[in-house]
Order: sequence, then structure tokens, then C-alpha cells
Amino acid sequence: MRILLIRLREIGDVVFTTPAVHALHSRFPDAHLTYIVEPHAAPLVAANPHLDEVIVAPRNGVIADLRLARRLRASRFDLAIDFHGGPRASLLTWLSGAPVRLGYDIAWRSWMYTRRVARPRALRPRHSVENQWDLLAGLEMPAPDRSTFPVEMHVDADAARRVEVRLREAGVEAGDRLVVIHVSAGNPFRRWPIDSFAALSAALVARDSRRRVIVTSGPSERDAAARVIDRARARLSSGDGVRVVACGDFSLTELRALVDRAALFIGGDSGPLHVAATSAVPIVALYGPTLPARSAPWREPRFIAEAVEIRDLPCRPCDQRVCAPGDFRCLTSLEPERVIDAAERALARAAADKMSTHA
Repeated sequence: MRILLIRLREIGDVVFTTPAVHALHSRFPDAHLTYIVEPHAAPLVAANPHLDEVIVAPRNGVIADLRLARRLRASRFDLAIDFHGGPRASLLTWLSGAPVRLGYDIAWRSWMYTRRVARPRALRPRHSVENQWDLLAGLEMPAPDRSTFPVEMHVDADAARRVEVRLREAGVEAGDRLVVIHVSAGNPFRRWPIDSFAALSAALVARDSRRRVIVTSGPSERDAAARVIDRARARLSSGDGVRVVACGDFSLTELRALVDRAALFIGGDSGPLHVAATSAVPIVALYGPTLPARSAPWREPRFIAEAVEIRDLPCRPCDQRVCAPGDFRCLTSLEPERVIDAAERALARAAADKMSTHA
């Protein structure tokens, strides 16, 4: 049996398909599983042990997609599952020629599938992993379970070595407790203010001399990370300021390795948060227009995760196209003290768990 999986675009959404990938491999252990992703998300699944083949599909236009379609048809897939539902993904699903094609019941495109699953347009308080799992109905699959089928991204050994070298060069020692703070997000609706990140970074460093804060960002937001570092250091003495560390950009594979070295990860609801969720590291997640019910870390419940959000806003959640109040209040009104408190709780719980394990 040959199974084709398609999930284009966002990093977090690709991470959210990995439980289904694992479940499909468990259900059909002899099947050949192929996954189509776009280049920026390819590192997430390149080393996934449940996949036999990863096809990277750059957005090179119609001619390139028709070539890809011929390749897919030649592979003679028995089943194609479109986890995305966008125009390009649905077209590739149809062009694959698979006799069974699963996708969402979407206007103007549902005819491309042989089996369709309803996808309500309203932003439901239901996790994205569960929403995507709906596509597996009829395949005799088990229920989605965080412990049995968590999100996955495997650590690349070469990336881990590169990260260790960079940390040493930045003055980080083996006994230091690292707090990774990711300061960028996929769009302005999910970005916590720079001054808030700076206040958080400075406070965490000031409270424990063993801590080092590593500030990370996406490649397009290096300036934001630099400003957070500069403003955090300005709040601290020169001796403490050096513990807010600048290490440059990290690739997705390097970020995954860095998270394994950390005592805590803090970030908004974006791809790097969901990369962090593939580890056991404690997480503090900042939610603005989105809901924890939809995108909280999907992993074993024993792993620590704190969600920080402003509740009871009538405009939340939103479709992230227009901020109705105009002031992004779901994030701008989120005070640093609340995030600091959540970080300290997560670190304290992790320390207590470690002590009980060794007792």
C-alpha cells in the first residue's frame, strides 16, 4: 500500500500532523508513506522514522506542479490525504490519481476528493491535531492520544554539535540553566511587544545567577531579537547583562537541539513553540488571538506547560486579518509580570519533579 500525505505552508501545522503520521504508520506498518511539504517546513519531517519519503515542493509555479503531479501519478498511490485543504494542496491531491482521496469539504474544491470531512468555518475551541485527525475517519484508527501519539521532531546530531559549539563560544557553561525566549511570530497579531520581552528577559536573569537567557527569532526578525537583547541588558548591571546571550540565528534543526539543552522555553503561538513541544522541556506559551484549546503543546500531560492569555475579550479568538479594537489588546495588555510568574512556576515545578525523581 502506498499512502501520500500533503500539508503545505505553516511550520506549526506540519508539526500538528506528526501524531497522525505516527498513527498511520502504526495502523499500516507495511505501507510506504510519502509526505509533501514546502521547503521551510521540510526539516520538521526529514528525519521522521515513520515516513519513507519526503518530497519538498517549492512554490515554483504551475509547470513545476504539473511535473510533480506526473511524478505522483507514476508512484501509483492507493490513498492520498490532504491535511491542508488549500487550492494547491487539493489540486496535487487530485492530480496524484490516488483512487481514494481524503480532504475537507470545502466549497469549489471538495469534488477533488473521494471522501470529504466537514470543517466548520468557526474557530472552535478544539485542538488542531484533533481537527486533522478527523480526516482519518474510516481507516480504523485509534482515537488521538497525546501520550501515544505526541508531536514529533527528531534531534539532528550534527545540529546538536553546532549548537553546543555556539553556546560555548557565547560563554555558556555546562552548569548554566538556559531559558530560550523566542521573540518573533508568524504575523503581528501574535507578537508580544519588544519591551515586554526585554522586561521578562531581564527579570529572569536577575532572579538567578545560574540562568542564561538565549533570545531567538526568525531570520526576518533579527532586528527584533537584537532590540530585546539591548533593552534587557540596559535594565541590568554589566555583570548580569552578559547573561542575556546573543547567539545569532538558529535553523529549525538547531532550534530543536537548543531546546533539548534548555530548562525552559517561552514564546508565542508560532512554529518554534510547536517545535519546542516535540521535546520534554517546560514551556510557557503566550496566546493573543489564538486559544490554548486549539494549539497547546500536544504531548504527554506530565510535561510542564503554562498558558498565559487575556481571557474574556469579546474579540478573541479572531481570524487575524483585522484587529477590531485596533490596539492588539490581547497581547499589549498582557503584563510581563504574569509571564514572569508563569516562568517561575514552570521552573519550580521542573525542579521539584527532578528532586522527586532522584529521591
